[in-house]
Amino acid sequence: MPFLETDAGTLYFSDHRKADAAYVPTILIHGAGGSRLDWPSPLRRLPEANAIAVDLPGHGRSAGPGRATVEGYADVIRVFMDALDIPRAVICGHSMGGAITQMLGLTHPERVAGLILVATGAKLSVHPDILEQVQADKGAVAQVLKDWLWGDNATNAMRQQGFEQLMQLSAETIYNDYLACNRFDVRNRLGELAMPTLILSGTADRMTFHKYSVYLRDQIKHSTLVPIDGGGHMITLEYPQQVAGAVREWLHAHQNNLQE
Repeated sequence: MPFLETDAGTLYFSDHRKADAAYVPTILIHGAGGSRLDWPSPLRRLPEANAIAVDLPGHGRSAGPGRATVEGYADVIRVFMDALDIPRAVICGHSMGGAITQMLGLTHPERVAGLILVATGAKLSVHPDILEQVQADKGAVAQVLKDWLWGDNATNAMRQQGFEQLMQLSAETIYNDYLACNRFDVRNRLGELAMPTLILSGTADRMTFHKYSVYLRDQIKHSTLVPIDGGGHMITLEYPQQVAGAVREWLHAHQNNLQE
C-alpha cells in the first residue's frame, strides 16, 4: 500500500493487482468524506477486478487539498493513471466517486474500459443544511450522516466507524466535497457514455435515491442495474458479498469488451 508522487500531489493507494492477471485494472474511487476503506475487502481483493483503491487528495492518507469540483477530482484520477502507466481501466465510483467516474467517461472515454456506478446519480444535489453547517459544526453534520448514510442492515459499529472517519477530515475538505457534488449535473450528457456500465443501488438509500440509478439505467445505452433490496447509501459496506458478486458477474459477462 504505497504512496505515489503525482502532478496532483502525493496519493496513497492499495494495489491488489496481480502481475500475471489477464484482467484490465479496476480503479475504485470513494465518495465525499470517504476513503479507500469504504471499499470492502471482498471487492478490493476480487481477482477479476484486479483492483486499485485510491484515497483522493485530502482524504485517508493522501495529502491535501481536496477539490471543489468533480472535474478537478476526475483530473486527479487521470494523473494517477498516468503515474501508474495505466492506459485504460474500469472506473468504479461510489456516490461522489460515481460522479467522478461519469466525468472521466465523458472527458476521457479512451481511458475508460467500463463504468461501475455505485449509489450515485447524474445530478447530486446536497441538502442545504449540510452545506450551511459543515464548516461551522462538522460534528453535528457527521451525527446526522451517521443516520442518513446507512440502511437497516448497518451495525452500530459501522455507523460509528463512518462517523469517526468523517471527523478525521477537515471541515474544508468535507465542504468542498459536498460543494463539488452540488455543482455536478450531467443529465444531458449521459447519452455520450458508450462503454459497458454496471449500476448498483440500495433501494433504501436516503442520500442518492434508487430512482437516480433507474434514471442512469434508462439513459446510458449499455448499462445494467442491480438493485440491492433494503440497502442504504453505504451498500458497499452493508452488503459486501452482494456487491462483490454483482461486480464479478458483470466483469465476467463483459470481459471481451473490456479488454478491447
